[in-house]
Amino acid sequence: MLKVELDAIDLRILKELQRDGRMTNVELSERVGISAPPCLRRVRKLEEAGVIESYHAVLNASRLGYDLVAFCMVGLKHQSEANLKAFAAATDSWPIVRQAWMVNGDSDFLLHCVAENLTRFQDFVIEVLTANEHVDTVRTMLTIRQVKKVGLVEI
Repeated sequence: MLKVELDAIDLRILKELQRDGRMTNVELSERVGISAPPCLRRVRKLEEAGVIESYHAVLNASRLGYDLVAFCMVGLKHQSEANLKAFAAATDSWPIVRQAWMVNGDSDFLLHCVAENLTRFQDFVIEVLTANEHVDTVRTMLTIRQVKKVGLVEI
């Protein structure tokens, strides 16, 4: 995949949108110091290039009744391409898994899980995750509190 060349204005646009994706194009153009029409063209160009993937709301999980955040380090029985792909595909059907990464080291996957409570998380680990035919080991880490939350990319 080719890296997209960005100028200072593009970087300011990305920084502002990462901070607040709901602002109007007029507000964005004022924040980055250009007029609205070229600002909109730049945003569309960034979207078409895949630099901006999507826009979404960040929800407060605990206010919605999801009080547990945990990470699972999963080791597979065999690391064949087919098994890695099959396990990765299985994560799509698990609503409790909010993000998943294939990693190297002691584990093959790192799963970010959000659940209503400890019982729901334990049920998932025992009945779904460890029961998956490709899984060999599962190590879990329950979080205590989130201490930093920023956009995914430093601009």
